[in-house]
Amino acid sequence: MTTPHALDGVTVEIYDTTLRDGAQQEGMNLTVADKLAIAPLLDELGVAVIEGGWPGAIPKDTEFFGRVEKELELPRAQIAAFGSTRKAGGRAHDDVQVRGLLDSGAPIVTLVAKSDVRHVERALRTTPEENLAMITDTVRYLREAGRRVIVDAEHFFDGYRYDSDYALRAVEAAFAAGASDVVLCDTNGGMLPDWVHAIVTDVASRTNGTLGIHAHNDSGCAVANSVAAVVAGARHVQGTINGYGERTGNADLLAVVANLELKLGARCLAPGALAEATRIAHAVSEVTNIPPYGRQPYIGASAFAHKAGLHASAIKVDPDMYQHIDPTLVGNDMRMLVSDMAGRASIELKGRELGFDLTGQPELLARVVDRVKNAEAEGYTFDAADASFALMLREEIDGARPAYFRVESWRASVNYSERVGGDGESEATVKLHAGGERVVRTGEGNGPVNALDHALRDALRGIYPEIETFELIDFRVRLLDTSHGTDAVTRVLIQTTDGTDVWSTVGVGANILEASYEALVDALVYGLVARGVEIR
Repeated sequence: MTTPHALDGVTVEIYDTTLRDGAQQEGMNLTVADKLAIAPLLDELGVAVIEGGWPGAIPKDTEFFGRVEKELELPRAQIAAFGSTRKAGGRAHDDVQVRGLLDSGAPIVTLVAKSDVRHVERALRTTPEENLAMITDTVRYLREAGRRVIVDAEHFFDGYRYDSDYALRAVEAAFAAGASDVVLCDTNGGMLPDWVHAIVTDVASRTNGTLGIHAHNDSGCAVANSVAAVVAGARHVQGTINGYGERTGNADLLAVVANLELKLGARCLAPGALAEATRIAHAVSEVTNIPPYGRQPYIGASAFAHKAGLHASAIKVDPDMYQHIDPTLVGNDMRMLVSDMAGRASIELKGRELGFDLTGQPELLARVVDRVKNAEAEGYTFDAADASFALMLREEIDGARPAYFRVESWRASVNYSERVGGDGESEATVKLHAGGERVVRTGEGNGPVNALDHALRDALRGIYPEIETFELIDFRVRLLDTSHGTDAVTRVLIQTTDGTDVWSTVGVGANILEASYEALVDALVYGLVARGVEIR
């Protein structure tokens, strides 16, 4: 029996504020070019409104609005300019910042307005009645100028809990002046879902107009609070891609939308757009230069990753037994992780993921399981090193790994001299056999590992020019037994790319150089195998 969705047939407007509120995240500094790169991605996702920033107050945002109409085509989304109500004691048509909102040319203006009487009196230092007049005057002025006006009722939930009558008067003033939506803001992020549901239910019953929700994540409930608000009657949701924002961030729009569409049946994005969520979120991460969070719900690399052997046995029968949705609905995929917890089912499923059919080969599976468990006891980890595991699997299937080259010896050194300013000079020499030749190369680099990487590549590029596209993009080191101090076993994980694919390898050794050498060699061999390069 299928349970009907609670929001079947309900349309929810999705409003993205990544370029304004999200950009307030610590460590994020979006240029105008960055904003112009992110906006089309948001449009492709299918959000209804993209908030571009605060024109007239922030020069960078003023430039963005000046360029967006000329340089971008956004077939789905409309751009919104963000600003505040007029100053106390003034008039909207005389307010410089209000005029800046009109001058931006944005068809939508979002006004932040005070709805907590304490903020009115202590922050604005004006009277409650004057604050209501500021809302009314500014909204009416912008509406008469032909703009759609959305009002963000700042600190609404805290204000409601302190003085619900005044908070409601602020909402009513905005609607009466012509606001299309009033967005109830959990500005401090301290609300819980039950509180949000009860308050939105009450506001919806006492006002006429479209309500929205703008939740921050300080209590860890921004996504849940956003969903609770929609269930209670809100039909407009504000948030950011990847949950960007100051302090602990804003509501992660992708998690909110996935919950509303897939669990509750609401219509939020264009049909099929949610299937692009993972790709677009990662593309935005590239522009912001903030690495994707692997454990992010729905779209993280670990969101549908399975490690326990018990899980793998069930997934082999039916993938849905340990997954709350089909990951392809959000553009993600299931991943099997190989570790000392792995059983035969885990290895078989992981092999299938990597292109190996291990069905009906119990002895091979048993050998691989034992080898994985023994290797992990020595310090290896394969749940983050698929390429190294693929090479291990190939060894067990074929009896040996592809012999593209054989390293005779290698050494690396750092020469340190006070006379040259205290800088270390790193150098590595590799002697190897490939293509019927004995090759000796020396490389220099920023540290001994970098020098070793250069020496290996230099020795091989004449025989295997394909490695010219390989680039090491991540390098992580971990000491596995810190009780031994500097004598501890070292594990190195590296990521390599050819500009299209990314693969991870692992090395373990008595020191960082031995571990790095093993991971570097695995990366080169796997890259050549994956590209179908023949041994020369």
